[in-house]
This record gives sequence, C-alpha cells and structure tokens, in this order.
Amino acid sequence: MLRRRAELLKTLRRFFDDRGFLEVETPTLSHDSVIDEHLDPLPVVLFDDARQRFSGRTLFLQTSPEFGMKRLLAAGATAIYQITRAFRGGEAGQLHNPEFTMLEWYRVGDDYAAGRQLLADLAMAAIGCEQPEQMTYREAFLRYAKVDPFTADAAALSAVLSMQTSAEEHERAFWLDRILIEHVEPQLGQQRPTILYDYPSDQSALALVRLATQNEPAVAERFELYCRGVELANGYHELLDPQVLRERNRANNLKRAAAGKYQLPPESRLLKAMEHGLPACSGCALGVDRLLMVATGAKSIQEVLAFPIDRA
Repeated sequence: MLRRRAELLKTLRRFFDDRGFLEVETPTLSHDSVIDEHLDPLPVVLFDDARQRFSGRTLFLQTSPEFGMKRLLAAGATAIYQITRAFRGGEAGQLHNPEFTMLEWYRVGDDYAAGRQLLADLAMAAIGCEQPEQMTYREAFLRYAKVDPFTADAAALSAVLSMQTSAEEHERAFWLDRILIEHVEPQLGQQRPTILYDYPSDQSALALVRLATQNEPAVAERFELYCRGVELANGYHELLDPQVLRERNRANNLKRAAAGKYQLPPESRLLKAMEHGLPACSGCALGVDRLLMVATGAKSIQEVLAFPIDRA
C-alpha cells in the first residue's frame, strides 16, 4: 500500500506538472479558517512560554489549504496545486480520519465547465477510468429518489425517507442531505465516475451562485466527483465577492452557534486579499486517501493509511 500511495502521488504531480501548474505550500497552522457549519478545524494554542501552555494565540489546523492558495492567486499566481495534510475534528469512520491527505488546485481563467473537465481529466489519469459522466443535482434526485430537490416541500422530501420524525422537525436542507446520503450517493459512479453539479444555492460554500431564470432555479456552481458511491472531490467556480463571503461567514457562524459549536474568526486575510482582487478561477479539492481506496479496492480508509488515528 505504501508503494501504491507513492505511485499515485507521482501520477498526480505529473498530471499537474505537465499542464504547467506550480506546486506550492501554504500554512497548515493559520490564524484564519474556512467557516462552515459542518467542518470543525482543530484549535491550537500557540504559547510563548511552555510553563503556560494554555496561554497564547489560538490558531487553527487547516481543514483545507483553500485560504492560503487563494491569497496566492490574489498575489499573482495563475495555476497552482498542493498536496498537503488537512485536519478535521469529529471525523472518524470508514471514510474519515481526522488527519488526511488532500490535493487542491486552482487555475485562473477556468470557468465552470473547464473546472469540471479538468477534474474529469484528472480522474481518468489517476484511476484509468473512462470519461466521467456529468449529472446535475436535480437530475440525480429525480432519477434515484423520484423527487425534485428544488420544488418539493419538506413534507414531500421527508416522505422519501423512512425516518420516524415529522417534516416540521427539520429544515429542507436536512431532508435533502439525508436523501442524498441514503438514496443518491450510493448510486453515483457505479459504472463510471460521476461528476454531480449545480447544487442548491444554500449549499454554495465558497462557490458562485447562478441566479434563477424563468425556467431554472438559482444554483451553486459547485461540483463533486463520485466513484462507486464514494465522494472523492469537491470543486467550485469560485466566489470572488468579499462582501458575499462575509455574509456567508456570518450565517455559518450563527448555524454553528445554534448547534452549540465554537465560533470561527469572521474576518480573515483571505477577505483582505479578495478586496484587493481575486481573479476569476475554478478550484477543486480531492481526498487522496479516498482516491487510493478506489484505486486499490480498499473498503476502509484505515486500509490505506500507515498510521490511522488509533495507531498515530
């Protein structure tokens, strides 16, 4: 498995090097953090005196290198990638380890379609698959759950599931997430990898939102790669407006507070960089350990890690 991992890393680097990308490094420990309702960075106290190890600045182990890489784009970089360690609290299981390997990349000038195609090309190069299919979020729900995620109300969504709770107990986002997990994801990427795209606008994270038209709802220009039911990558046609990001940060911190979670810094060096100017681009993050699982047929992430958290 160590040998297969080394070979995969060489393949990934070769893919980006051949396309003129520059490999970069950004801080793993940072003052800033992505603010997401569901992603929990590990806080670290950076003490000045070891005799007072809980006294000092609180920094965060990064859930991804996104902030640092976008700051490089704002400073003039055009096509960059990074293979690094990422950390997320509260994540352990068949597909999760609190410390994992992430590949992330950005290219200035790539639009939504180009971002998805680059991900498809990478999948073909890394695991030797045929061209991935591309399917909208709506198409996937209609095909595998027989429900329209944009027009169905909470009662209709909850009826798809066998959970013993009423529709009024949860918001639509909860029901959509449960349907995705139980009915849609297991069907994705079974014959060939699937790129799912055009997510609901309230699942935009750091993606641009395409406004609604007379015939189509507003959607987040976000895309994810699935193979044999496993999510491997998450990409965006990137948000460029710092004021929109500030509002999303505020809303996500409110959701974190409602869930009893700690708050994350609403201001960041990324916001200042975006005020200076973040160029139009597309970016994507891919879980290398999960990709190795798919490439080797492993059933658990523990099989592809030399030292999973229980043995770390």
